[in-house]
Amino acid sequence: MPLVSMTDMLNKAKEEKYAVGQFNINNLEFTQAILQAAEEENSPVILGVSEGAARYMGGYKFVVKMVECLMEEYGTTVPVAIHLDHGSSFEACAKAIHAGFTSVMIDGSHFPLEENISLTNKVVEIAHMFGVSVEAELGRIGGQEDDLVVQDAEAAYAIPEECDRLVRETGVDCFAPALGSVHGPYKGEPNLGFDRMEEVMNLTGIPLVLHGGTGIPTKDIQRAISLGTAKINVNTENQISSAKTVREVLAENPDMYDPRKYLGPARETIKETVIGKMREFGSTGKA
Repeated sequence: MPLVSMTDMLNKAKEEKYAVGQFNINNLEFTQAILQAAEEENSPVILGVSEGAARYMGGYKFVVKMVECLMEEYGTTVPVAIHLDHGSSFEACAKAIHAGFTSVMIDGSHFPLEENISLTNKVVEIAHMFGVSVEAELGRIGGQEDDLVVQDAEAAYAIPEECDRLVRETGVDCFAPALGSVHGPYKGEPNLGFDRMEEVMNLTGIPLVLHGGTGIPTKDIQRAISLGTAKINVNTENQISSAKTVREVLAENPDMYDPRKYLGPARETIKETVIGKMREFGSTGKA
C-alpha cells in the first residue's frame, strides 16, 4: 500500500471517536517495530520524523526510501503516513514534501499570531499542491523534543479565538493547541485544559492533535479523544522502554558486542509499547 497523507485517517478517527498514534522513528529498529505493530493491530499509523532524527538517519529522502522498502518487504496493508514533526521553517517543510513525506507540521507557535498564520499559509499552499496534509500549532508546549526546547516559564495555553482564526485563515488539516501537555517525562501529574480543548474543537471543527502523549493517564486520553483529539504523539515512552531493554540485555551479557543481539530485543519492546498505545487510543482494527 502506498504512503498516504493524514487527512482521511484523522477525519475518520475524529468521526468514530478514536485517535491515530504518531510514533516517532529514530532509527531502523524503531521503524521496523512501529510498522510491524501497525500491521498486527490492523491500525493506521503515523511515522513522526523530527528534523534532528532525519539528519541522524541520513536525510529526508533516505527516511522515505527506508520506510517504503520496509513496507514492501513486510507487505504492509494498513494506511501509513510519514510526517515531519515540528518543522521549523517553510524550507524544511518544502524539502520534506519534495523528498516524499506525505504530511508536515509547521511549528510557528513561537511567532506572533500574524506571522504564524502567514508562515502556515505558505506551507499549506505548497503542501496541498502535492496532496500533503498540514498540521499547525498555537501556544507553547513545554519540555524538550529533539531540537525543540521550551522552558516551563515559556509554556503557554493556546487562546481559542486565535486557534479559530488560524484554522479558518490557513485551511490546515489538523491542529495542535497547547493545552498543558509536555514533551518528555512529566514532572508531577499532567494537567490538561479540557474546557479550552472543547472550546477549540467547537470553534475549529477539525481533528485536534495532542503532543506529549507519554505519561498521560488513560482516562485523560479518553476524554481528549471525546473532545475531538484524533492524533496523539508518542516518542519518549518508546525511547525509555527501548533504552531500558538495551541496558538490561548488556548487564546480563557484559561481553556482548553484536548490536543485533541488544537492538533486536529493544525493537520487540518498542513494538509491545506501540501495540499497547494503539489499543489505548482505540485505533486497533480501524485500518
